[in-house]
Amino acid sequence: MVHAQQYLDSSLTVEERVDDLLSRMTLEEKVGQMTQLNITQINHEKVQSDVNLDAEKARDLLKNHYIGSFLNGEAVPPEQWLDYINELQKIAVEETRLGIPIIYGIDHMHGASYLEGSTIFPHNINLGATFNTEHARQTGRITALESGPLGHVWNFAPVLDLGENPYWPRFYETFGEDPYLISEMGRSYVESYQGDHDLFPYKLAATGKHFLGYSVPRSGWDRTPVDLSMQTIHEFHRPSFQTAIDAGMKTMMLNSGEVNGIPVHASKELLTDLLRDEMGFEGVIVTDWADIGKLYNFHKTARDYDEATLQAIEAGIDMSMTPNSLSFNESLLKLVNNGSVTEERLNESVRRILKLKFELGLFEHPYPSGESLDEIGSDSHKALALKAAEESMVLLKNDDDILPISQNVKKLLVVGPSAESKRNLAGGWTLAWQGAAEERYPESMKTITDALREEFPNSEIISMESIGNKYSKTRKEFNELAESSDAVIIAAGEEPYTEFVGNITNLKLDEDQLDMIKAVNETGKPSVLVLVAGRPRVINEIVYDTESIIWAGLPGFEGAEAIAKVISGQVNPSGKLPFSYPQFVGHFIPYNHKPSAAYYFDETIANDIVVDSEASTFWEFGYGLSYTDYFYENLELSDTAIDVNQQLTAKISVTNEGDRVGTETILWYLTDEVGRISRPVKELVHFERVTLEPGETKELTLTIDPENQLSYPGFDGEPILEEGYFTVQVGKEKARFQFQSQRN
Repeated sequence: MVHAQQYLDSSLTVEERVDDLLSRMTLEEKVGQMTQLNITQINHEKVQSDVNLDAEKARDLLKNHYIGSFLNGEAVPPEQWLDYINELQKIAVEETRLGIPIIYGIDHMHGASYLEGSTIFPHNINLGATFNTEHARQTGRITALESGPLGHVWNFAPVLDLGENPYWPRFYETFGEDPYLISEMGRSYVESYQGDHDLFPYKLAATGKHFLGYSVPRSGWDRTPVDLSMQTIHEFHRPSFQTAIDAGMKTMMLNSGEVNGIPVHASKELLTDLLRDEMGFEGVIVTDWADIGKLYNFHKTARDYDEATLQAIEAGIDMSMTPNSLSFNESLLKLVNNGSVTEERLNESVRRILKLKFELGLFEHPYPSGESLDEIGSDSHKALALKAAEESMVLLKNDDDILPISQNVKKLLVVGPSAESKRNLAGGWTLAWQGAAEERYPESMKTITDALREEFPNSEIISMESIGNKYSKTRKEFNELAESSDAVIIAAGEEPYTEFVGNITNLKLDEDQLDMIKAVNETGKPSVLVLVAGRPRVINEIVYDTESIIWAGLPGFEGAEAIAKVISGQVNPSGKLPFSYPQFVGHFIPYNHKPSAAYYFDETIANDIVVDSEASTFWEFGYGLSYTDYFYENLELSDTAIDVNQQLTAKISVTNEGDRVGTETILWYLTDEVGRISRPVKELVHFERVTLEPGETKELTLTIDPENQLSYPGFDGEPILEEGYFTVQVGKEKARFQFQSQRN
C-alpha cells in the first residue's frame, strides 16, 4: 500500500522518499532544514548546562522556522537527556506540517563526554600512542552504545587533522602527526561508531573534522591562517579524510580558519572541487560554530552577513551551525528571493540532509530507544578505557632503571598540580566544553595520588600540589618530606582547555613547575616525572637531570590507575610517541620532514645549533621505552628490484631479550631516495603490535605494493610513481631495493 505521503513509506527507496518529501517542502522549510541552532535557544537558562527544554521556544523554532537540527549540552544524567530529546523530537514529528524529525548533534570527543556517569576514554593523542586501532574502534563503539540510546545520533567526531604544530590548542584531539596512523585510527572509529548496534533501531552519523588543514596555522593559534601547497594538502592532509570517506563517513565539519588566503567556509576549490568532485564525498557538510558570520566579522571576505551566506553557499556548505540566531535563515531566504541563490542549489543541500535522516532511520524511529542505560559506565566499558590508557603510556626516560618502583617502598611523595586533580587527566571536552569544575567529576574516579595509594597499599603516600617558593614554609615541609621518602612522583602538566582558550605564547612548561622539578632533582631522591598534558611542553631545562619521565598525555577517567600501574611495574609500558617531542619552543619539525627542513648551512661555520639528531626533537615520533629490551635482526627482502606488476616482501625478526613479557610496536618506514618533488626523509607505511615472552622471537612481515606505497601525489592530486631506489627501515635495520617501471 502506498501512503498518501510517499516519504513515509519505508518500502520505497531513500531516493524516492527524498524526492517526494522535497517536492512538498516550501522554501522556508528547506532553509530551516539547513539550520542548526544551539541548545541555549530552546532551554530556560540560556546556558549549555541547562538540558531542560523550554517547549514554547522549541515550538516556535520548529513550527515557524522549521529548524532541522540542534546541538550541544553538558553532562547530565541519561534520564534527563532522554526527557529532553523525547520532548523536542515529539514537537518536530507530531506538531510540524511535514513531521520531519530533527537530528541532534553533540561533541562526544573521547567517549560520551557530555553524559553523566559515562565511560571516558583517553583523548585521541593517547589512542595514537597505542598504535592499536582496536582502541579507536572501542572508543567509537562504546560512545555509540552509551549515547545512542539517548537520541544522540550525530557525533562531531573523530578529529582527522594532522597534529604537527604543538602550539595548536587542539593538538590532543588529533591521533598524531602521521597521515597513515591518523587514517587507520580514523577508519576504525568511523566503522565502529556508524556500525549496527543492538541497543537502538536507528543508525548513527560520525563527523570528520576539520576539513582541511586546520591544525597547522602559521602562528599556532586556533582559527588562524594556514599556507599549504595543493601538493602538501594531497600528500599529508587529505589521506585521513579520504580514508574516512571511503569507510562511509556520513558528515564533514569544516576548518574554521583560512587556507592560502581563502576561508575554508568560502572555498569552492576545497569544498566542491576537492571534497565533492575529487574525493567523492556525498554526505552533509556542516559549518563549525558561527563560521558563516565570521566571513564578514572575522576574516573580512564579505561586507555583510548576506554576502557571507552567499559565499558559503556557493562554496558548498549544506548546514549552518549558526548557532545563536536566525541570521542564516533570514539571509538565505533573501538571497533566494532576490535571485542570488537558486532554489535548485538549496535542493542539493536539503536533499543531502534529508537523505541522512532517512538513512539513519529517523523517520521510522525518531525517538530515543532509552535501552540499557544501566550499561552506561559499566565495569566492562571502563575496563576497555583502562586498557587504552595503559597502552598509551610512553616511557621517555628511565636512567638507572629507576622504574618500576618496588611495591615494598615505605613512603612515596607525590607533588605537582596534577597530583590531586581529576580534571587534568581528562582535559577539555569532558563534562563541559573546557572541562568542568573538579567537584563535577565522578567520586569513583581516581586522582594520581588515589591510584598510587591503591597500587602501593603497604606504603605511605603523601601529596603536595605545590611545594612553594625556595624560602617558604611549604618548601621547608617539602624538603623534610622528600628526605624521608623513598621516591618522589612529580605530577606535572596542564589544566584543561580547548580551542582558542588554549592559545599560548610559550611552549615551555610553566616556570613554577620547572622550578618544582629542579627542586625535586636537587633532593637526590629517585624521581619520576609524569607529564599530564594535551601537547608536548618543552622541558629542556630539566630533562637531563630528571631520571625518569612518563608521557601520560590526557588518559581519561581511568588514566590515574594506568599511570600507577606503569610506575609499579604491573603494566610494562608499550606506548610510542605519535608526534615528535620538541626540544625548543621556536623550532619543531615532524619526523617525516623534507631533507632540507633539517638544514644547518655549513657545519664548519660556528652557530648556536648543535648538529646532531637532537637538534629539533628530544624524542622522535615512534619513540618509547619498555621495562624489557627488544632486538631487531635479519631484515630480508624478497627481491632487490621490482616493477609495477610485482610486490615485495620484507621480513624482520624481533626478540624479547629481557626477563619479562612485553609488547613492542613494530613501525615499518619507507624512504624514497630521490623524487621530482622532494620526498620526506621517511614515511610510516605499516604498524603492528607484537607481544613477546622473555627470550621469544617472532618474525614480522611487510608487503610493499608499488602503486600504493611507492607513489606520491602531485600538485593535481594524481599519483606519481617514479623509478629509483627505496629504503625499508624497521627498528635500526635498513635494506635497499630498486623500483623499475619495467624489469629487463
